Amino acid sequence: MMADARVTVSLDVLALCRSGRFDEVRDRFVPQLQSLVSEDMLRVAWSTEMGRLGAVRDVGAPVVEAAPSGAAVVRIPLACERGGVVLAVTLTAEGRLAGLQFAPPSAVEPPAPWVPPDYADPALFDEADVMVGAGDLAVPGVLSLPHGAQRRPALVLLAGSGANDRDETIGVQKPFKDVAWGLASRGITVLRFDKVTFARPQQAAANPAFTLDDEYLPQALAGIHLLQEHPGVDAGRVFLLGHSLGGTVAPRVAAAEPRVAGIILMAGGIQPLHWNLVRQVRYIASHSPDTAAAAESTVQALTAQAQRVDAPDLSPSTPPGELPLGVPAPYWLDLRSYDPAKVAARLGKPILVLQGGRDYQVTVEDDLRLWREGLAGCAGVTVRVYPADNHLFFSGSGPSLPSDYYEAPQHVDPAVIGDIAAWLASPA
Repeated sequence: MMADARVTVSLDVLALCRSGRFDEVRDRFVPQLQSLVSEDMLRVAWSTEMGRLGAVRDVGAPVVEAAPSGAAVVRIPLACERGGVVLAVTLTAEGRLAGLQFAPPSAVEPPAPWVPPDYADPALFDEADVMVGAGDLAVPGVLSLPHGAQRRPALVLLAGSGANDRDETIGVQKPFKDVAWGLASRGITVLRFDKVTFARPQQAAANPAFTLDDEYLPQALAGIHLLQEHPGVDAGRVFLLGHSLGGTVAPRVAAAEPRVAGIILMAGGIQPLHWNLVRQVRYIASHSPDTAAAAESTVQALTAQAQRVDAPDLSPSTPPGELPLGVPAPYWLDLRSYDPAKVAARLGKPILVLQGGRDYQVTVEDDLRLWREGLAGCAGVTVRVYPADNHLFFSGSGPSLPSDYYEAPQHVDPAVIGDIAAWLASPA
Protein backbone atom coordinates (compact mmCIF):
# COMPACT_ATOMS: atom_id res chain seq x y z
CA MET A 1 0.00 0.00 0.00
CA MET A 2 1.49 3.36 -1.06
CA ALA A 3 2.21 6.06 1.51
CA ASP A 4 -0.46 8.42 0.15
CA ALA A 5 -3.08 5.64 0.38
CA ARG A 6 -2.08 4.99 4.00
CA VAL A 7 -2.50 8.67 4.76
CA THR A 8 -5.94 8.67 3.13
CA VAL A 9 -7.06 5.66 5.17
CA SER A 10 -5.74 7.19 8.40
CA LEU A 11 -7.42 10.53 7.77
CA ASP A 12 -10.66 8.67 7.06
CA VAL A 13 -10.35 6.97 10.47
CA LEU A 14 -9.77 10.35 12.10
CA ALA A 15 -12.86 11.75 10.39
CA LEU A 16 -14.95 8.83 11.64
CA CYS A 17 -13.73 9.43 15.19
CA ARG A 18 -14.50 13.14 15.01
CA SER A 19 -18.02 12.42 13.80
CA GLY A 20 -18.62 9.76 16.49
CA ARG A 21 -18.98 6.85 14.05
CA PHE A 22 -17.03 4.41 16.20
CA ASP A 23 -18.92 1.39 14.90
CA GLU A 24 -17.36 2.09 11.51
CA VAL A 25 -13.94 2.52 13.09
CA ARG A 26 -14.29 -0.90 14.71
CA ASP A 27 -15.27 -2.44 11.39
CA ARG A 28 -12.00 -1.23 9.86
CA PHE A 29 -9.90 -3.32 12.24
CA VAL A 30 -8.47 -6.60 11.04
CA PRO A 31 -11.00 -9.40 11.72
CA GLN A 32 -8.87 -11.04 14.41
CA LEU A 33 -8.86 -7.83 16.46
CA GLN A 34 -12.50 -6.85 16.05
CA SER A 35 -13.50 -9.11 18.94
CA LEU A 36 -11.07 -7.21 21.18
CA VAL A 37 -12.15 -3.70 20.16
CA SER A 38 -15.59 -2.40 21.07
CA GLU A 39 -17.43 0.67 19.85
CA ASP A 40 -17.91 1.74 23.48
CA MET A 41 -14.23 1.50 24.36
CA LEU A 42 -13.27 3.54 21.30
CA ARG A 43 -15.85 6.19 22.16
CA VAL A 44 -14.66 6.47 25.77
CA ALA A 45 -11.00 6.73 24.75
CA TRP A 46 -11.76 9.45 22.20
CA SER A 47 -14.15 11.45 24.39
CA THR A 48 -11.79 11.28 27.36
CA GLU A 49 -8.84 12.65 25.40
CA MET A 50 -10.94 15.32 23.69
CA GLY A 51 -12.43 16.27 27.05
CA ARG A 52 -8.95 16.81 28.39
CA LEU A 53 -7.66 18.79 25.43
CA GLY A 54 -10.79 20.33 23.92
CA ALA A 55 -12.03 20.15 20.36
CA VAL A 56 -9.65 19.59 17.44
CA ARG A 57 -8.77 22.94 15.85
CA ASP A 58 -6.22 21.86 13.27
CA VAL A 59 -4.89 18.65 11.72
CA GLY A 60 -1.17 18.60 10.90
CA ALA A 61 0.67 16.73 8.18
CA PRO A 62 0.64 12.97 8.82
CA VAL A 63 3.97 11.18 9.23
CA VAL A 64 4.25 7.64 7.82
CA GLU A 65 6.62 5.10 9.39
CA ALA A 66 6.68 2.00 7.19
CA ALA A 67 7.96 -1.47 8.10
CA PRO A 68 9.58 -3.94 5.68
CA SER A 69 6.48 -6.15 5.95
CA GLY A 70 4.36 -3.42 4.37
CA ALA A 71 2.65 -2.50 7.64
CA ALA A 72 2.90 1.11 8.76
CA VAL A 73 2.16 3.54 11.56
CA VAL A 74 0.67 6.85 10.46
CA ARG A 75 0.99 9.60 13.08
CA ILE A 76 -1.44 12.51 12.72
CA PRO A 77 -0.68 15.66 14.79
CA LEU A 78 -3.83 17.26 16.24
CA ALA A 79 -3.90 20.81 17.58
CA CYS A 80 -6.70 21.10 20.14
CA GLU A 81 -8.11 23.94 22.22
CA ARG A 82 -5.93 23.16 25.24
CA GLY A 83 -2.91 21.43 23.76
CA GLY A 84 -1.71 18.94 21.19
CA VAL A 85 -1.81 15.20 20.76
CA VAL A 86 -0.94 12.65 18.08
CA LEU A 87 -3.35 10.01 16.78
CA ALA A 88 -1.22 6.97 15.89
CA VAL A 89 -2.93 4.74 13.33
CA THR A 90 -1.35 1.31 12.78
CA LEU A 91 -2.19 -0.26 9.43
CA THR A 92 -1.53 -3.67 7.91
CA ALA A 93 -0.02 -4.00 4.45
CA GLU A 94 -3.58 -4.32 3.15
CA GLY A 95 -4.69 -1.08 4.80
CA ARG A 96 -6.71 -2.58 7.68
CA LEU A 97 -6.53 -1.13 11.17
CA ALA A 98 -4.23 -3.01 13.55
CA GLY A 99 -4.01 -0.37 16.27
CA LEU A 100 -5.26 3.07 17.30
CA GLN A 101 -3.87 5.10 20.16
CA PHE A 102 -3.09 8.59 21.38
CA ALA A 103 0.51 9.66 21.82
CA PRO A 104 2.25 12.84 22.96
CA PRO A 105 3.05 15.55 20.38
CA SER A 106 6.67 14.37 20.28
CA ALA A 107 5.48 11.11 18.69
CA VAL A 108 5.72 12.67 15.23
CA GLU A 109 9.48 12.67 15.68
CA PRO A 110 11.39 9.48 14.78
CA PRO A 111 11.04 7.11 17.76
CA ALA A 112 14.06 6.91 20.00
CA PRO A 113 15.64 3.47 20.13
CA TRP A 114 15.09 1.46 23.28
CA VAL A 115 17.97 2.03 25.69
CA PRO A 116 18.78 -0.55 28.39
CA PRO A 117 18.07 0.48 31.97
CA ASP A 118 21.03 1.21 34.21
CA TYR A 119 20.54 -2.09 36.03
CA ALA A 120 21.06 -4.15 32.84
CA ASP A 121 24.53 -5.06 31.56
CA PRO A 122 24.37 -6.80 28.15
CA ALA A 123 28.02 -7.81 28.55
CA LEU A 124 26.92 -10.33 31.18
CA PHE A 125 24.56 -12.43 29.02
CA ASP A 126 23.75 -13.53 25.49
CA GLU A 127 20.41 -13.80 23.72
CA ALA A 128 19.23 -16.60 21.46
CA ASP A 129 16.14 -16.78 19.27
CA VAL A 130 13.91 -19.79 19.91
CA MET A 131 10.56 -21.17 18.79
CA VAL A 132 8.15 -21.94 21.61
CA GLY A 133 5.57 -24.65 21.02
CA ALA A 134 4.92 -26.81 18.00
CA GLY A 135 2.98 -26.77 14.75
CA ASP A 136 0.84 -23.86 13.61
CA LEU A 137 0.71 -22.38 17.11
CA ALA A 138 4.48 -22.18 17.66
CA VAL A 139 5.56 -18.62 18.44
CA PRO A 140 8.95 -16.90 18.29
CA GLY A 141 10.73 -15.95 21.47
CA VAL A 142 14.13 -15.14 22.91
CA LEU A 143 16.26 -16.63 25.67
CA SER A 144 18.41 -14.33 27.77
CA LEU A 145 21.31 -16.55 28.89
CA PRO A 146 23.78 -15.40 31.58
CA HIS A 147 27.44 -16.20 30.97
CA GLY A 148 28.97 -19.05 32.92
CA ALA A 149 28.84 -22.82 33.00
CA GLN A 150 26.74 -23.34 36.12
CA ARG A 151 23.10 -24.35 35.90
CA ARG A 152 20.96 -21.29 36.58
CA PRO A 153 17.48 -20.61 37.92
CA ALA A 154 15.14 -19.65 35.08
CA LEU A 155 11.97 -17.70 34.52
CA VAL A 156 9.18 -17.85 31.92
CA LEU A 157 7.42 -14.52 31.35
CA LEU A 158 3.65 -14.43 30.63
CA ALA A 159 2.46 -11.14 29.15
CA GLY A 160 -0.81 -9.37 29.89
CA SER A 161 -4.06 -9.18 27.95
CA GLY A 162 -4.23 -8.38 24.27
CA ALA A 163 -1.91 -9.16 21.39
CA ASN A 164 1.37 -8.54 23.20
CA ASP A 165 4.80 -9.15 21.76
CA ARG A 166 7.64 -10.70 23.76
CA ASP A 167 8.67 -7.32 25.22
CA GLU A 168 5.14 -6.16 26.11
CA THR A 169 5.89 -3.20 23.85
CA ILE A 170 3.63 -0.23 24.43
CA GLY A 171 4.71 2.92 22.66
CA VAL A 172 8.42 3.35 23.38
CA GLN A 173 8.24 1.18 26.49
CA LYS A 174 9.40 -2.44 26.70
CA PRO A 175 8.77 -3.56 30.28
CA PHE A 176 9.40 -7.28 29.68
CA LYS A 177 12.73 -6.49 28.02
CA ASP A 178 13.60 -4.47 31.12
CA VAL A 179 12.74 -7.46 33.30
CA ALA A 180 14.59 -9.98 31.12
CA TRP A 181 17.77 -7.93 30.77
CA GLY A 182 17.75 -6.85 34.41
CA LEU A 183 17.43 -10.41 35.68
CA ALA A 184 19.83 -11.92 33.13
CA SER A 185 22.40 -9.40 34.37
CA ARG A 186 21.92 -11.00 37.80
CA GLY A 187 22.49 -14.57 36.64
CA ILE A 188 18.92 -15.64 35.89
CA THR A 189 17.92 -17.20 32.55
CA VAL A 190 14.74 -15.62 31.17
CA LEU A 191 12.43 -16.76 28.36
CA ARG A 192 9.99 -14.30 26.81
CA PHE A 193 7.89 -14.90 23.71
CA ASP A 194 5.21 -13.37 21.49
CA LYS A 195 1.69 -14.27 22.52
CA VAL A 196 -0.25 -16.45 20.11
CA THR A 197 -2.73 -13.59 19.57
CA PHE A 198 0.20 -11.47 18.34
CA ALA A 199 2.21 -14.04 16.36
CA ARG A 200 -0.64 -16.24 15.09
CA PRO A 201 -3.76 -14.03 15.09
CA GLN A 202 -5.50 -15.89 12.26
CA GLN A 203 -5.17 -19.25 14.00
CA ALA A 204 -6.38 -17.78 17.29
CA ALA A 205 -9.35 -16.06 15.67
CA ALA A 206 -10.28 -19.26 13.80
CA ASN A 207 -11.11 -21.01 17.10
CA PRO A 208 -14.71 -20.06 18.03
CA ALA A 209 -14.25 -21.66 21.46
CA PHE A 210 -11.07 -19.70 22.26
CA THR A 211 -10.48 -19.47 26.03
CA LEU A 212 -7.84 -18.34 28.51
CA ASP A 213 -6.27 -21.79 28.22
CA ASP A 214 -5.87 -21.39 24.45
CA GLU A 215 -4.42 -17.92 24.93
CA TYR A 216 -1.68 -19.05 27.31
CA LEU A 217 -1.24 -22.73 28.16
CA PRO A 218 0.26 -24.31 25.01
CA GLN A 219 3.11 -21.80 24.74
CA ALA A 220 3.59 -21.37 28.51
CA LEU A 221 3.95 -25.13 29.06
CA ALA A 222 6.22 -25.45 26.03
CA GLY A 223 8.37 -22.63 27.41
CA ILE A 224 8.65 -24.32 30.80
CA HIS A 225 9.69 -27.61 29.16
CA LEU A 226 12.20 -25.79 26.93
CA LEU A 227 13.89 -24.35 30.00
CA GLN A 228 13.76 -27.59 31.98
CA GLU A 229 15.61 -29.32 29.15
CA HIS A 230 18.19 -26.57 28.62
CA PRO A 231 21.71 -27.60 29.75
CA GLY A 232 22.33 -24.22 31.35
CA VAL A 233 19.21 -24.30 33.51
CA ASP A 234 18.57 -25.96 36.86
CA ALA A 235 15.43 -27.94 35.93
CA GLY A 236 14.27 -27.85 39.55
CA ARG A 237 14.30 -24.04 39.63
CA VAL A 238 12.12 -22.99 36.70
CA PHE A 239 9.64 -20.30 37.77
CA LEU A 240 6.75 -18.39 36.18
CA LEU A 241 6.27 -14.63 36.14
CA GLY A 242 2.92 -13.38 34.93
CA HIS A 243 2.05 -9.72 34.45
CA SER A 244 -1.55 -8.48 34.56
CA LEU A 245 -3.71 -11.16 32.86
CA GLY A 246 -0.52 -13.25 32.67
CA GLY A 247 -0.54 -13.13 36.48
CA THR A 248 -4.18 -14.16 36.51
CA VAL A 249 -3.42 -17.29 34.51
CA ALA A 250 -0.05 -18.14 36.15
CA PRO A 251 -1.61 -20.32 38.90
CA ARG A 252 -3.47 -22.31 36.24
CA VAL A 253 -0.27 -22.86 34.27
CA ALA A 254 1.59 -23.95 37.42
CA ALA A 255 -1.22 -26.35 38.28
CA ALA A 256 -0.87 -27.89 34.82
CA GLU A 257 2.90 -28.37 35.26
CA PRO A 258 3.67 -29.49 38.83
CA ARG A 259 7.43 -29.15 38.29
CA VAL A 260 7.19 -25.35 38.26
CA ALA A 261 9.18 -24.18 41.27
CA GLY A 262 7.07 -21.11 42.11
CA ILE A 263 5.17 -18.18 40.65
CA ILE A 264 5.52 -14.41 40.60
CA LEU A 265 2.33 -12.38 40.21
CA MET A 266 3.27 -8.97 38.84
CA ALA A 267 0.09 -6.86 39.06
CA GLY A 268 -1.87 -10.06 38.58
CA GLY A 269 -5.57 -9.41 38.09
CA ILE A 270 -8.00 -11.28 40.30
CA GLN A 271 -11.15 -9.14 40.27
CA PRO A 272 -13.38 -10.62 37.53
CA LEU A 273 -12.14 -9.20 34.24
CA HIS A 274 -15.56 -8.01 33.07
CA TRP A 275 -15.99 -5.89 36.21
CA ASN A 276 -12.37 -4.77 36.02
CA LEU A 277 -13.17 -3.29 32.59
CA VAL A 278 -16.10 -1.34 34.02
CA ARG A 279 -13.89 -0.01 36.81
CA GLN A 280 -11.17 1.08 34.39
CA VAL A 281 -13.55 2.93 32.08
CA ARG A 282 -15.18 4.68 35.03
CA TYR A 283 -11.77 5.64 36.44
CA ILE A 284 -10.48 7.06 33.15
CA ALA A 285 -13.69 9.02 32.59
CA SER A 286 -13.57 10.42 36.13
CA HIS A 287 -10.26 12.14 35.37
CA SER A 288 -11.81 14.11 32.54
CA PRO A 289 -14.69 16.11 34.11
CA ASP A 290 -15.77 17.47 30.73
CA THR A 291 -16.55 13.97 29.46
CA ALA A 292 -17.49 12.12 32.66
CA ALA A 293 -21.20 12.67 32.07
CA ALA A 294 -20.97 11.75 28.41
CA ALA A 295 -19.07 8.57 29.29
CA GLU A 296 -21.76 7.46 31.72
CA SER A 297 -23.85 5.92 28.95
CA THR A 298 -20.83 3.89 27.89
CA VAL A 299 -20.23 2.81 31.49
CA GLN A 300 -23.86 1.74 31.74
CA ALA A 301 -23.64 -0.23 28.49
CA LEU A 302 -20.46 -1.97 29.65
CA THR A 303 -22.09 -2.67 33.03
CA ALA A 304 -25.01 -4.35 31.27
CA GLN A 305 -22.57 -6.49 29.30
CA ALA A 306 -20.74 -7.43 32.52
CA GLN A 307 -24.04 -8.41 34.10
CA ARG A 308 -24.71 -10.57 31.04
CA VAL A 309 -21.44 -12.43 31.77
CA ASP A 310 -22.71 -13.16 35.29
CA ALA A 311 -26.16 -14.26 34.11
CA PRO A 312 -26.99 -17.93 34.80
CA ASP A 313 -28.18 -18.41 31.22
CA LEU A 314 -24.85 -17.39 29.64
CA SER A 315 -24.00 -20.13 27.13
CA PRO A 316 -21.51 -20.73 24.31
CA SER A 317 -24.17 -19.54 21.87
CA THR A 318 -24.70 -16.13 23.53
CA PRO A 319 -24.00 -13.50 20.82
CA PRO A 320 -20.60 -11.81 21.29
CA GLY A 321 -22.23 -8.41 20.76
CA GLU A 322 -23.99 -8.81 24.12
CA LEU A 323 -20.68 -9.30 25.95
CA PRO A 324 -17.76 -7.04 26.95
CA LEU A 325 -15.38 -6.15 24.12
CA GLY A 326 -17.35 -8.42 21.79
CA VAL A 327 -15.34 -11.37 23.11
CA PRO A 328 -17.24 -14.67 22.55
CA ALA A 329 -19.03 -16.39 25.41
CA PRO A 330 -16.68 -19.43 25.77
CA TYR A 331 -13.90 -17.09 26.90
CA TRP A 332 -16.11 -15.53 29.58
CA LEU A 333 -17.52 -18.88 30.69
CA ASP A 334 -13.99 -20.13 31.27
CA LEU A 335 -12.95 -17.01 33.18
CA ARG A 336 -16.14 -17.03 35.23
CA SER A 337 -15.38 -20.50 36.56
CA TYR A 338 -11.77 -19.70 37.45
CA ASP A 339 -10.66 -18.52 40.90
CA PRO A 340 -6.93 -17.65 40.61
CA ALA A 341 -6.35 -17.32 44.35
CA LYS A 342 -7.99 -20.67 45.11
CA VAL A 343 -5.84 -22.40 42.49
CA ALA A 344 -2.71 -20.61 43.74
CA ALA A 345 -3.43 -21.58 47.35
CA ARG A 346 -3.54 -25.27 46.39
CA LEU A 347 -0.18 -25.21 44.62
CA GLY A 348 1.93 -25.54 47.76
CA LYS A 349 4.67 -23.50 46.07
CA PRO A 350 6.40 -20.21 46.86
CA ILE A 351 4.49 -17.18 45.57
CA LEU A 352 5.73 -13.61 45.18
CA VAL A 353 3.00 -10.97 44.76
CA LEU A 354 4.10 -7.58 43.38
CA GLN A 355 1.75 -4.59 43.24
CA GLY A 356 2.07 -0.96 42.19
CA GLY A 357 0.40 1.52 44.50
CA ARG A 358 -0.62 3.84 41.62
CA ASP A 359 -1.97 1.04 39.42
CA TYR A 360 -5.56 1.74 38.29
CA GLN A 361 -5.84 -1.42 36.15
CA VAL A 362 -5.02 -3.88 38.93
CA THR A 363 -5.48 -2.14 42.25
CA VAL A 364 -4.41 -2.41 45.87
CA GLU A 365 -8.01 -1.93 47.02
CA ASP A 366 -9.62 -4.56 44.81
CA ASP A 367 -7.11 -7.07 43.45
CA LEU A 368 -4.34 -7.12 46.07
CA ARG A 369 -6.97 -7.34 48.81
CA LEU A 370 -8.43 -10.43 47.15
CA TRP A 371 -4.99 -12.03 46.74
CA ARG A 372 -4.25 -11.43 50.44
CA GLU A 373 -7.58 -12.92 51.45
CA GLY A 374 -7.28 -15.92 49.13
CA LEU A 375 -3.69 -16.71 50.13
CA ALA A 376 -4.12 -16.06 53.86
CA GLY A 377 -2.63 -18.91 55.84
CA CYS A 378 -0.58 -20.22 52.90
CA ALA A 379 3.10 -20.74 53.62
CA GLY A 380 5.71 -19.20 51.34
CA VAL A 381 3.74 -16.14 50.22
CA THR A 382 5.62 -12.84 49.95
CA VAL A 383 3.90 -9.54 49.10
CA ARG A 384 5.67 -6.38 47.95
CA VAL A 385 3.91 -3.06 47.26
CA TYR A 386 5.66 -0.21 45.43
CA PRO A 387 3.66 2.93 46.30
CA ALA A 388 4.97 5.09 43.42
CA ASP A 389 4.57 2.48 40.65
CA ASN A 390 1.86 2.19 38.00
CA HIS A 391 0.62 -0.91 36.18
CA LEU A 392 3.89 -1.27 34.23
CA PHE A 393 5.89 -0.73 37.45
CA PHE A 394 7.14 2.64 36.25
CA SER A 395 7.59 5.08 39.13
CA GLY A 396 5.82 8.44 39.15
CA SER A 397 3.48 10.66 41.09
CA GLY A 398 -0.15 11.69 40.96
CA PRO A 399 -3.00 9.71 39.41
CA SER A 400 -1.91 7.18 36.80
CA LEU A 401 -3.47 7.59 33.34
CA PRO A 402 -3.15 5.71 30.02
CA SER A 403 -1.10 8.57 28.57
CA ASP A 404 1.63 7.80 31.12
CA TYR A 405 2.53 4.68 29.15
CA TYR A 406 3.35 6.64 26.01
CA GLU A 407 5.44 9.44 27.43
CA ALA A 408 9.24 9.66 27.57
CA PRO A 409 11.05 6.30 27.77
CA GLN A 410 10.75 4.72 31.20
CA HIS A 411 11.97 1.52 32.82
CA VAL A 412 10.66 -0.97 35.34
CA ASP A 413 11.45 0.14 38.89
CA PRO A 414 14.94 -1.15 39.84
CA ALA A 415 13.57 -2.11 43.27
CA VAL A 416 11.23 -4.56 41.52
CA ILE A 417 14.11 -6.16 39.61
CA GLY A 418 16.15 -6.42 42.81
CA ASP A 419 13.31 -8.00 44.78
CA ILE A 420 12.59 -10.57 42.06
CA ALA A 421 16.26 -11.53 41.82
CA ALA A 422 16.57 -11.87 45.61
CA TRP A 423 13.41 -13.96 45.83
CA LEU A 424 14.51 -16.28 43.03
CA ALA A 425 17.83 -16.80 44.80
CA SER A 426 15.99 -17.96 47.90
CA PRO A 427 12.18 -18.10 47.46
CA ALA A 428 10.31 -18.07 50.76
